[in-house]
Amino acid sequence: MSQPKVVAVKAPGPVGRTLLLEHAAADFLAEITREKPWRRARYEDLLETLETYLGRPAPLLAYTRATGEAWLRALHESERQDARDLLTEFRAYLRDCGWLDLARPVNQLD
Repeated sequence: MSQPKVVAVKAPGPVGRTLLLEHAAADFLAEITREKPWRRARYEDLLETLETYLGRPAPLLAYTRATGEAWLRALHESERQDARDLLTEFRAYLRDCGWLDLARPVNQLD
């Protein structure tokens, strides 16, 4: 009988501190570099623009679907498709790698 595969999961960001968008973006860009290196420079520029839009330093939870949509509307039309693609990949990355779960406050008993 084969052993179940064990997958190590790295806890993203600094434990016990507010997770910042820049921390998640840095990890995301490192992952993109491995999978799609040609997108790194463009996505890096767009993520910096998003963070500036949200206010630096932006907590990760400042990025929501609504703030992402508002940011898209604020961009020049020629940038929107790349930005929309970025947000789709970035949101999936945040969800799949546990960033969003760690950033949300946990209900604790008093």
